[in-house]
Amino acid sequence: MSQATLWAELVAYGSGITLSPLHIGLLLLLLLGPQPLRRGGLLVLGWMITVALMVVLLLTAGHGLLLTMAQGSSHRTGLDLLAAGALLALGIKELLSREEEGNTPGWTRQLDRFCAMPLPLLLGISSGLEVISPDDLFLFAKTASALLASGLNRLQEVLYTAGFTLVASLALLIPFLAVLIGREQVLPLLERAKQLLFLRGDLLVGGLSLVLAGYMGWQGIEGLQLR
Repeated sequence: MSQATLWAELVAYGSGITLSPLHIGLLLLLLLGPQPLRRGGLLVLGWMITVALMVVLLLTAGHGLLLTMAQGSSHRTGLDLLAAGALLALGIKELLSREEEGNTPGWTRQLDRFCAMPLPLLLGISSGLEVISPDDLFLFAKTASALLASGLNRLQEVLYTAGFTLVASLALLIPFLAVLIGREQVLPLLERAKQLLFLRGDLLVGGLSLVLAGYMGWQGIEGLQLR
């Protein structure tokens, strides 16, 4: 796998992970509330640490089990098809639930309660939700499989993992850095972004999930043809 192809895969998977409406909405509420830099910064840091740890753990497991992740292998083909099915189900669910509710999504009504929690508990729940999300788990697994299939050395794996962590955190890093540079100037933008996210977040996640499902399904079918 060429470096360009590997980076393209990592950017695609990282984009799917970073666009988490719940976490983005939670961060926006923290940035609009008291102690924005401390509370928002810890949330972003916790997110990035969780992303990096998940990839490292999956890479370690893959090396330990000597998994073959070349295209056409049973492990990779099975993962591609399972991920495609999970993302397809998620995309359809998000789009259908949006039509049924008609108003703001149900998850938005939980954010105020999360923000009122003690910060350590909030950070723990945030990381837990990131880890147990089925779509994120498949995207983490696909990231690790792409790195394993590339035959990288340890240093290269560390560098690619760091790059992936950055990509998978962009949707949180951008608003945090904007507040860090000048909070008063960006407050109206943050408020508008929050309102837009609450109205269109499910549509964004549903559409992206369907795109990724199509890509992974295509990879899985190619893998079946190579076997």
